[in-house]
Amino acid sequence: MQVLVRDNNVDQALRVLKKKMQREGVFREMKMRRNFEKPSERRAREQAEAVRRYRKVLRKRMEREGY
Repeated sequence: MQVLVRDNNVDQALRVLKKKMQREGVFREMKMRRNFEKPSERRAREQAEAVRRYRKVLRKRMEREGY
């Protein structure tokens, strides 16, 4: 990941970096890796995330098609 610093404006570059990291999911990944997660818990979490994503897609599709 790369962020350009323009006109020695480090604060703005730091904000851009944080936003990029947030979008990539780096902070969530770091939080998840703080503690050990059992494989069964990992599978359950990933399944729940997949269901959440699928429902979100359905919700967006329904909203777009006007049901």
